[in-house]
Amino acid sequence: MAVIPARLASTRLREKMILPIAGKPLVFHTYERARSAELVSHAVIATDSEKVLEALAPFDADVIMTSPDHVCGTDRVAEVAKDSDAEIIVNVQGDEPLIDPKCIDEAIRPLLDDPKLPMSTLRRKLEDSERVDDPNVVKVVCDTNGFALYFSRSPIPHVRDGADWATATHWEHIGLYVYRKEFLLEHAQKAATALETAEKLEQLRVLESGHRIRVVETQCESISVDTPEDLERVRDMINNDKKGKA
Repeated sequence: MAVIPARLASTRLREKMILPIAGKPLVFHTYERARSAELVSHAVIATDSEKVLEALAPFDADVIMTSPDHVCGTDRVAEVAKDSDAEIIVNVQGDEPLIDPKCIDEAIRPLLDDPKLPMSTLRRKLEDSERVDDPNVVKVVCDTNGFALYFSRSPIPHVRDGADWATATHWEHIGLYVYRKEFLLEHAQKAATALETAEKLEQLRVLESGHRIRVVETQCESISVDTPEDLERVRDMINNDKKGKA
């Protein structure tokens, strides 16, 4: 099951989840794409806002009202998962209306292949050195088996003493998470850890607790809508795609 947390409050782009794109709320585009993934049996939007519920009323979306007290999207996803029969739960960021359904399937596959694996996520190779230095772009380093060693907003690995930049591969973390239900419910009950608090990255709580995260390499690209410029770019891409199919 895919759960799309849709908190209405946002700092950089007000009420972005319900802003219109091609006649539909932004989060509904995300919902449609999540629902299209082959390995997703069911998708639901989890919100704490009546306004989101009202905006989605004219559309074919499964929406669940959740507690307004959650401090992060994972807690909202866990509330929905608790009453679900699904064994695998996908946390899809609501502000990514262009997410590729194949990307979601890639992230789910490891948990189907390994029944002991608690969690997986995605990474994409970073080619742009400016994005490597950007603290808004989360980086990840992995072991030789594709399990996360660390996530950071800083450039990791660090290229020391003028070493050839090409010798260091940098990976961007794609914030889509797949959990085994039991592990998600356990994880959501734990207090924030020191590294998580320092980096403002919740996935570090998992590593600090001694659990593994499988990180799948993907070629898929997506755009997180955080600014008015992001919104206009996504609007243009979706509108141009519709024109191309007309």
